[in-house]
Amino acid sequence: MLVCHHLSYLDVLVLASLTPTVFVAKREVKHWPVFGWFASLAGTLFIDRERRTHVRQLTQEIRDVLKRGALVVLFPEGTSSDGKTVLPFKSSLLELAAGQIHPLFAGWIQYELEDGDLGEEVCYWKDMIFFPLLINLLSKRTVLAAVRFTQLREGGRDRKQLARRLRLEVLRLKESVAI
Repeated sequence: MLVCHHLSYLDVLVLASLTPTVFVAKREVKHWPVFGWFASLAGTLFIDRERRTHVRQLTQEIRDVLKRGALVVLFPEGTSSDGKTVLPFKSSLLELAAGQIHPLFAGWIQYELEDGDLGEEVCYWKDMIFFPLLINLLSKRTVLAAVRFTQLREGGRDRKQLARRLRLEVLRLKESVAI
C-alpha cells in the first residue's frame, strides 16, 4: 500500500506509469466526464465519503486487491492542494494499513515547470475548472516530476497515529527531493 499526498490529476498518471496500481478515489470521480470512465476501467475503488459504513466494505475490497499482489494508492488528505503544504491525513482508510499485514510505503510527488506557476498550472485545487487547466498544461513544453518513496518498517496499531506518522514521512520526503 502506498500513501501519498495529492496535488493533481497528474499524480495518478505519474504513479500509474511506474507500476500497475489501483487507486482509491471519492465516489464523485466515478461520475466525472471522461475521467470517471477511465478510472472505472482502470479498476479504481470508489469510496462514498457520506456513508461511514462504506469504509468497512471498501477496506475489504482493498484487502482483496492487496492479496492479489497489486499496489493500492491512497491519497488520505481527502483533497488536493497547491503543493506548498501537506494537509492532515484522514485516517478512516488506514485501518488495514495499521495491521501492517502488507508492506506500507509513504510517497512524495513534486512537479516543476520551466515557465509558469506550479500551484496555478499543475496543481488541481480550490475551485479550479478542469478543462481550462488541462488546456493550459498541454501548452507547456516541459513538466518535470520527481517521486520518492520510503517503506515504513513499523506501522503501529492505531490508525490515527499512523496517519500522523505517514504525514510526517511524506513531509520528510518533501525535504529530501530536488528535481
